[in-house]
Amino acid sequence: MDPLERQQKIESYGHGHETLLEGIKDIPRDMWHYRGERDPWTIYEVLIHITDSEANSYVRCRKCIAQPGTDVLGYDENGWTKALDYEDQNVDDAIELFRWLRGNTYKLIKMLPDDIWTRTMNHSENGIITLEDWLLTYEDHIPAHVRQIQAIYDEWKSMQPA
Repeated sequence: MDPLERQQKIESYGHGHETLLEGIKDIPRDMWHYRGERDPWTIYEVLIHITDSEANSYVRCRKCIAQPGTDVLGYDENGWTKALDYEDQNVDDAIELFRWLRGNTYKLIKMLPDDIWTRTMNHSENGIITLEDWLLTYEDHIPAHVRQIQAIYDEWKSMQPA
């Protein structure tokens, strides 16, 4: 990835919180616990997951920068949803924590020199990945979940009486 493309990805990454808020602003909260046929998660669970994922991302990024070549762990997202009882967590706190985690990492990565982006980490599920690979994954994480959220909402709307 050339430096200009990387900078565009960094800026997109930095707008993740705004992207998320824009994606949920027209979706009524009273349906966030709807569990449909097509997706095993509710919107509420997706929102809690986003923050747990961001917490993992926060650590992975820093480990790759400060300790290149280090091991980082994957995790069972579906298992966390159940074991951590996502449906009973505070979604507003989670969204705010996401804002802080994402914003702090954005401030860090936008200042990194080009040579840092080739540093690697050993992901327990995905093998060797570069910091640039990490950026590509997390830059798309919120847009992908916004699409998922919209699909859940669309399914819910289709089940409502006319």
